[in-house]
Formats: sequence, C-alpha cells, structure tokens
Amino acid sequence: MKEFYKYRPHPWHGLTTGDRVPDVVNAFIEITPFDLVKYETDKKSGYLRVDRPHRTSSLPPTLYGFVPRTYAGDKVAALMKGAQSGDHDPLDICVMSERPIARAEVVLHARIVGGIPMLDHGEADDKLIAVLVNDNVWDDVRDVAELPQQLVDRLRHYFSTYKLLPGEPAQRVKVGAPYGVEHARKVLAAAIADYQAEFVD
Repeated sequence: MKEFYKYRPHPWHGLTTGDRVPDVVNAFIEITPFDLVKYETDKKSGYLRVDRPHRTSSLPPTLYGFVPRTYAGDKVAALMKGAQSGDHDPLDICVMSERPIARAEVVLHARIVGGIPMLDHGEADDKLIAVLVNDNVWDDVRDVAELPQQLVDRLRHYFSTYKLLPGEPAQRVKVGAPYGVEHARKVLAAAIADYQAEFVD
C-alpha cells in the first residue's frame, strides 16, 4: 500500500527533514520575493498566519522558509560566537530559484551551499543558503563561494535592515560574513540534534 497523509501534516513537526541530509533538505516556504506581507507558520496549527506587513520597501531576495524538524537551541547557539541561546525556532533557509516561484506554503528540495550567521538580540538565528534541486541555473552550485557575490550581499543587506525604519535607532542585530557548506552542515546537524532534545527525547 502506498504511503500517504490522510490529514495535512504540521509543516514543522509532520514533515521530514529529508532523506538526503545533509546535502539536500526539505524546505517549507513561508515567504516569496513577491510578498509585501511577512507570513509565519503558526506553531500550534501549522497554518500560515500574517505576522506583519513589511515595514520597509525591502523584500526578501529569495524564497524564505525553514527546514522541518530542526530547532535553534543550545547546540546551534554553541556554533555562533556571542550567542547566549538559539532563537527557539526552526532553522531558517533561503532558497535560490531561477524561475520565479510566486506562492508560499510549498515544500521543495533544497541543496544547502552555505549560510549567514545572524545574531538577533543575543540569539543565534542562522540563515542557511540553498539552491533549488534540479534548477537549470543553480543546480551545479555546491558552495556559497560559487554564487554571485551580489546575490549573497543582497541577502546580508536584507537581514541587516528589514526591521529598520528611518529615524529609528539601530536594532541589536549583527549579520556576519557568509560561511561555506561545511559549516552549514554543522549548523544543520546541531539544529536536528536540538530538535530531538526539545521534542523527541
């Protein structure tokens, strides 16, 4: 008998991380580069809810979501200098796609190529960088160093400024230099271990 879901699974807890970890993971997409509103998965129900309209004209430069069955806890925090804790959310992921994907709440296969360390008010809030599997342009990329620098700079700028408004004091957010695929795999492994400790063990 073929396996199927009788009911819609919770995207954080009901979907799998993927069967090709650490190279390829499942990514649940919450926001597209075309969304003027920030959506976030409701932790209780699993449905997307409106978090807030984007406060500025800055839009995410890639697909943006999270990796199921991951959690930013103590092990993730230990990998980031200055972090007092993880942000207690699933691990964020930014996925590059040559063809525009204009709808959120989709699941896709993403190959991890690196990441961006983000320290938000003392909490580790890593952003993995990935490419869409079988993408005609990006599928051969294996490390963030192979991506155009301008694309990576856009991601760093977005996360540095997306909460800022003119005239307001700077947020206590620090976005570091991007790291490569090897460190990204360590962050992923830590987030999987943190999830196991928080929700399974």
